Amino acid sequence: MVNLELYRVFYTVAKCGSLTRAAEELYISQPAVSQSIKQLENQLGAPLFNRTHRGMELSAQGGKAIFAKVEQALRLLGEAETIITQINTQATGTIRIGASDTIFEYLLADKIVEFHEKFPAVKIELLSDVTPRTLEDLKANLCDVAFVNLPIEADPALKLYGNFMRLSEVFVTSGKYPELLRGKISIADLEKYPLVTLEANTVATKTLRNFLSSVGVNLHSSIQTGSWDMMKRLVSKGMGIGVIPREYVKRCVEDGSLSVIDTDPALPVRSVGMVLVKDKQIPYALRAFLELFNVKV
Repeated sequence: MVNLELYRVFYTVAKCGSLTRAAEELYISQPAVSQSIKQLENQLGAPLFNRTHRGMELSAQGGKAIFAKVEQALRLLGEAETIITQINTQATGTIRIGASDTIFEYLLADKIVEFHEKFPAVKIELLSDVTPRTLEDLKANLCDVAFVNLPIEADPALKLYGNFMRLSEVFVTSGKYPELLRGKISIADLEKYPLVTLEANTVATKTLRNFLSSVGVNLHSSIQTGSWDMMKRLVSKGMGIGVIPREYVKRCVEDGSLSVIDTDPALPVRSVGMVLVKDKQIPYALRAFLELFNVKV
């Protein structure tokens, strides 16, 4: 069985370069330090140090061979202890939130400000990307929680929590196409107009394509853009018609730069969900953030 205390003594001696200084740092006697080193050397069957007039130097075939691994192991153990402390006692450390720019703006911004006011000691990292890449970041442990556009494919490694924001997709246009604003328009009649969509790999575009296919309509994207803000700008300048959640275009409709097209049938309603990695420890800080959304994990 591995005796962690022996390795802790080995690491301290290597770092201090002296049995005396190591004993002082470990709050044990120098003979106890020396005995621990001998015991570990006997256990491993190799000398770990060269005793020189300058102090204790790592041996080439023993100490130097294992020092990096021992250092890494002790660091990981320290991180493990920190995680437990954070889980049980206080909101400290860092929480990493993955989402799209629009979800950050319309759903998360106010919650992030509220959380920071309650827990100013917690560092918050925001990772902005489209839903597919956000989910990849979550599984790769690059973020702690993901807020994503639904629907997403089921994944046994992930757990999806509810619907956090309703997204009512609509077609929008500028004043360039006034005929589209004179009552209800069949979606099929939009085939002759240039269409501005998000990138093909986004949940929004995939959902739109699936719906249009189900009703026998084939709309071709004339322009694909990476953000809703760019879509709104292009459509307002007469570059075509766009497809965007009503919740994201409210201000543009109010100021008259964009208008909603009343289509038959209406586009399906989507939503934003929250995703965590299954069976992963949830630090106290992250749990406190999720409670702002009435989520208990």
